[in-house]
Amino acid sequence: MEWLGAPDHALARLVFQRALGLIYLDAFLVALLQFRGLLGEHGLLPIPRFVAAVPFRASPSAFHWRYSDRLFAGVAWTGIVLAAAVVIGIADRVPTPIAMVMWLVLWALYLSIVNVGQTWYSFGWETLLCEVGFLSIFLGNAQVAPASPIMVLLLWILFRVEFGAGLIKMRGDRCWRDLTCLYYHHETQPMPNPLSWWFHHLPRPLHRAEVLGNHFAQLVVPWLLFLPQPVASFAAVVVLVTQGWLVVSGNFAFLNVLTMLVAIPALDDAALGRIIPMQPTSPDIPAWYGVVVLLVTGLVLVLSWRPARNLFSADQLMNSSFDPLHLVNTYGAFGSVTKERYEVIVEGTDEAVVTPSTAWREYEFKGKPGDVMHRPSQFAPYHLRLDWLMWFAAMSSPTYHEWFVPLIAKLLEADPQVLALLRHDPFAGSRPRFVRARLFLYRFTTPAERRQTGAWWHRRYVSEYVRPVTLRMAA
Repeated sequence: MEWLGAPDHALARLVFQRALGLIYLDAFLVALLQFRGLLGEHGLLPIPRFVAAVPFRASPSAFHWRYSDRLFAGVAWTGIVLAAAVVIGIADRVPTPIAMVMWLVLWALYLSIVNVGQTWYSFGWETLLCEVGFLSIFLGNAQVAPASPIMVLLLWILFRVEFGAGLIKMRGDRCWRDLTCLYYHHETQPMPNPLSWWFHHLPRPLHRAEVLGNHFAQLVVPWLLFLPQPVASFAAVVVLVTQGWLVVSGNFAFLNVLTMLVAIPALDDAALGRIIPMQPTSPDIPAWYGVVVLLVTGLVLVLSWRPARNLFSADQLMNSSFDPLHLVNTYGAFGSVTKERYEVIVEGTDEAVVTPSTAWREYEFKGKPGDVMHRPSQFAPYHLRLDWLMWFAAMSSPTYHEWFVPLIAKLLEADPQVLALLRHDPFAGSRPRFVRARLFLYRFTTPAERRQTGAWWHRRYVSEYVRPVTLRMAA
């Protein structure tokens, strides 16, 4: 089975696996710290209610057999410990079958969370981690040579991520074709970061150059990933640079770092060795491992038919799965770009009666814009799930989002698990009498406004989003 090996990618595999361990560590930590308020037995969208309505075959998860908040916490902690073990290199010190079991458990545990995560886990990077995590099971460890077919399949994922995103843009918003989308994106993206204000105020010709660079990176470069060196390494570097640009200009959870990670298999050890001065050993591939690799490769190729056909469909689907295990998926981002930023601002009062003079106090979220004086924060690769969904909530009515009315009810109850998801509770754990939500139009301040007021944002009241309600009314 020596012909299956890619000995010149031993360092690439090592870097890939250690970095993937860090991403798993981040993902399980997010799950541990946020699940009680979002998905717990008394959360906004409780898992027990979901598994009672959705059969196992439609959404496979260990939680179909049993659920408790303690069990979920145990799953998250197990994922954290296993991910940390991978990061420090334990998976390379054990026999290959045991290392494969470690990666298998990581994948199965995270899949179990994603498949009951409902709206909170409906993002493309969740299915991307599931797909990458599945292939990592069969990538081997230091006891065997990297399997060339698995390395190529990882590049096939990267191709779909980048090329799919490029196609969805060209088929979508006209601003991608006239090169103006970046006039708006840095201001209207789901969660700006500390540098987004400066990116927004870059000269417009540079914004147009950004869009051109994006089209090159997503429509041309993906094809170069499969060419011989040094072309493949050049393609990987372009992906690393363009995704790094997104990292420093916004908060996209672990999407960009995971995409950068999947570019690593395009770099051979000669290229990586210029940065990382080490050369791992790369033994032969045993027959049993080669057979497993070939079987998995055949499975992925069969499952790739529908995602590949989707790429060239006029009705291209974005961030979708064709199988419940999320083994081969479709990807894409920002087929349309919002031109204005609306924000839902949630407020409460402890006054017994609502009058025109009622004093309302604002709940502050950790990441999404609220207080105009508060500088956008950096959270990525950590994912603030509630904050992200609040961005979507501003685009439609509250009844469209099955979690929003429960959110209002939990605030009226002063639920500690939900309040822990916020940056500031104006009632310090006490129950308000009324809670309401209002819709505001936000924009970044101009440089002159910022110098004069110190504010990062300017906002204008638009309309009522949820009228003042009491706990009885929200129940």
